[in-house]
Amino acid sequence: MTTLKSKLHDDLNTAIKERDELRSATLRLTLAAITKEEVAGKEKRELSDDEVLKVIVREAKKRREAAEAFAQGGRPEAAERERAEGEVLAAYLPKQLSDEELTAIVAEAIEEAKAAGAEGPRAMGAVMKIVGPKIAGRAEGGRVAAVVKKMLAG
Repeated sequence: MTTLKSKLHDDLNTAIKERDELRSATLRLTLAAITKEEVAGKEKRELSDDEVLKVIVREAKKRREAAEAFAQGGRPEAAERERAEGEVLAAYLPKQLSDEELTAIVAEAIEEAKAAGAEGPRAMGAVMKIVGPKIAGRAEGGRVAAVVKKMLAG
């Protein structure tokens, strides 16, 4: 069984051999972020695949935000580079949920929260706690929160 981290290492070696500068630079930065996460805290530890996935999601989000900032700042070539790096990272992320799938998961979570006694817009936190593990990396948090808020209000 290969872990996600070892797959990243293997892909980095392949990218270096193929002289793929964009891919190798992106994977190096991602592996550095994973290593930084592993040594954070009191003692060094090995990250699980789920934790590595969270780091990749965070790195992909940084690329998206940077691309938007560069585009707004009038630097289209830098924005394009960030988008390309984001696409490299997207290959390691699970398939994103469609709007219908996300709505169904949120509706189910709202029913669970209501069964536990949560009502109205104040139930947002309870619903997000239920939805979080079910979507793990398959939808961005802001998108999920918007759907939850809309369904709780309506």
